[in-house]
Amino acid sequence: MYRRPFGRRESEAFLLGSGLGGRMNTMKTFILLVSLTLLLIFIGNLIGGRQGMIVALIFAGVMNFVSYWFSDRIVLAMYRAREIREDQRPELHSMVRALTAAQGLPMPKIYLMDLPMPNAFATGRNPHHAAVAVTQGILDIMDERELKGVIAHELSHVQNRDVLISSIAATVAGAIFLLARMARFAAIFGVGGRRGGNRAGILGTLLVAFLAPIAAMIVQMAISRSREYQADESGADMSGDPLALADALRKLESATCQAPASVNPVTAHLFIVNPLKGRSLSTLFSTHPPLDERIRRLEHMAHGPVA
Repeated sequence: MYRRPFGRRESEAFLLGSGLGGRMNTMKTFILLVSLTLLLIFIGNLIGGRQGMIVALIFAGVMNFVSYWFSDRIVLAMYRAREIREDQRPELHSMVRALTAAQGLPMPKIYLMDLPMPNAFATGRNPHHAAVAVTQGILDIMDERELKGVIAHELSHVQNRDVLISSIAATVAGAIFLLARMARFAAIFGVGGRRGGNRAGILGTLLVAFLAPIAAMIVQMAISRSREYQADESGADMSGDPLALADALRKLESATCQAPASVNPVTAHLFIVNPLKGRSLSTLFSTHPPLDERIRRLEHMAHGPVA
């Protein structure tokens, strides 16, 4: 039987296997975010010298500000999610309230997306301005135990500030993509050059313009995958039942392949499982780790050593 590892004295082996894994994921995320920022500065500096670097930083700062304050409203409006009152879904509110109370988290707003695709995501800049959104599809196929595992996973994203982290990563990556597009335009039409502050020359600029977005995408995917593993672990701890989330992921994997998904690829990383599964071009660079590996880790967590 699974016992909650965090907040109790567990065996040294389990602490090394679980808590250390979470800290390593956090450190990996920090390093990846720094790498994205350095890549942005490098491109700005290479294309426009110190002035280009400053412009890139200001641009990223403005985009981060907008993303921090308005990303939750934008994504909820994008999927026409409507807030669910407690009298409409008392059992769902009760489940979320019990999980948040146990962790000392504020009660988030709960939204419903009228989509047959079974999925869920969390959004909001911090626990005091958080929202959990579920699709009609996931309410139709999940039992109470499995839905609790999914909700705990999403609340863990809120608790771990993952929404903010992913928003910042997406913002910096977006700035890199825009700068790269501007660099291609400048190189193709001969704008700038070394006299204009471009320190790389036309060939160097074109090379950076094509390679930088790929590098940014890879780093952004690595951040997203790291946070998914972390949310699986802390969500399983929150619900006290790692196998419930494992069972939910199996069911979601099967259902996602069958139900059509009308999802903007830019927001795909928010969902608990990749909603674009089955689309070869969209899944070539997946923002989610393999479901088999996620399930394996949860099963190991459930059957790992306990005190």
